Amino acid sequence: MKAKRIFPGTILIGFGLYFFLQQSNIEMFPGFYTWPTLLCIVGLAFLGQAYAGKDHDAIVPGVILFGFGFHFHVVNKLQIWPDHIGIFILIIALGLILHARKTNGGMLQGILLLVIAVIMLYYDKLIGWLGLLETGFNFLPYVLIAAGAYLIFIKKK
Repeated sequence: MKAKRIFPGTILIGFGLYFFLQQSNIEMFPGFYTWPTLLCIVGLAFLGQAYAGKDHDAIVPGVILFGFGFHFHVVNKLQIWPDHIGIFILIIALGLILHARKTNGGMLQGILLLVIAVIMLYYDKLIGWLGLLETGFNFLPYVLIAAGAYLIFIKKK
């Protein structure tokens, strides 16, 4: 049975702590009182609902909201954290893979997005290793469009 009280309870506690710490002038770390923190709180509420409330459909929005909030917190603070569109696809892929592990379905979409994210994050290195950088031809958009069209229009299952 899905417990529907976990999500609103976590939101209320999280926002309450956020505003209490803000009013008390307790600085957790620089930039804590910004909108990415609120994204993280809502993402954690979804994840609490997903795992404690056994509502596995909340895994994907939880991972996405928490991951995006975390990304916006650390992107300018950690040198090793990539500031690239591929990180967003990686976060979505992680959410889909975690959801698939609990529901035993949809792993292909998660792995596909994971492969796309890795290709996007390391595209320049991959092309350099393959020796295709000199041609200036970017084949990734064509591969993505063809794969999407195949899934939508051709593959019937």
